[in-house]
Amino acid sequence: MLLLLLVLLVGGAFWWWQKESKARQERELSDAAAEARRWYERLGGQIMNLEGGSDPAVRQALADASERYNAAGSQLEQARTPHQYRLARETALEGLMYVRAARIAMGIDPGPDLPPLAAAQGAGQLTKERSVEVQGQVYKAGPNPSEDTPYYYPGGRVHGRPVPAGWYSQPIWKPALAGAAGAVGGMLLFNALFSPAFADPGYSYAAGYEAGFGDGLEHGGDPGADAGGDFGGDFGGDFGGDFGGDFGDFGGF
Repeated sequence: MLLLLLVLLVGGAFWWWQKESKARQERELSDAAAEARRWYERLGGQIMNLEGGSDPAVRQALADASERYNAAGSQLEQARTPHQYRLARETALEGLMYVRAARIAMGIDPGPDLPPLAAAQGAGQLTKERSVEVQGQVYKAGPNPSEDTPYYYPGGRVHGRPVPAGWYSQPIWKPALAGAAGAVGGMLLFNALFSPAFADPGYSYAAGYEAGFGDGLEHGGDPGADAGGDFGGDFGGDFGGDFGGDFGDFGGF
């Protein structure tokens, strides 16, 4: 009798644990799906309420926002796990970053702050204009939109290298363009454009870092590894870094 009672107690406890575990997983899935759809719908509404006009920076930012909207929609359709819904949420948030950039370029209120992107953690933000010539081609970047820098990037990693948020003359974070420069040209470009001491005559390394990547530490970045770290590593790494690799669940963009 004691053995039978023990078996019943263990079996009951196991059944209760399974039931609670399943309910917890269902709640987590439901919450992740609702959160992703909330940001996705907000992105769609923002895109519909803005017009690009004639400003190249605004048109490009809204085009990138629309691309993220379509990508997030595709991810939501295929999502079956909380992790996949979180990836869709990240894509929608990235699209809202582009909308925010478009509003700034239009000179209107950018709206409330957005949650930070996981992919942009430690990448920092450009706080000064930069210009370099690599293999006969001029590349520019800076904290504000201009005719020379119409491409916005919310920050992230390209081939494992941190690329700070800001405005660029070319979308160097896109695989096709990054690969077109070749391994050597790509390393020269990244080292020159994102060197902390670049274009700061008389600055020490620390001063150049502070001037060029002042906001990197605000996002928890490590000045040696995340914002201004080792750019001499393997340029042939995975596009998008650790987080970007997760988008393989959906086939990427």
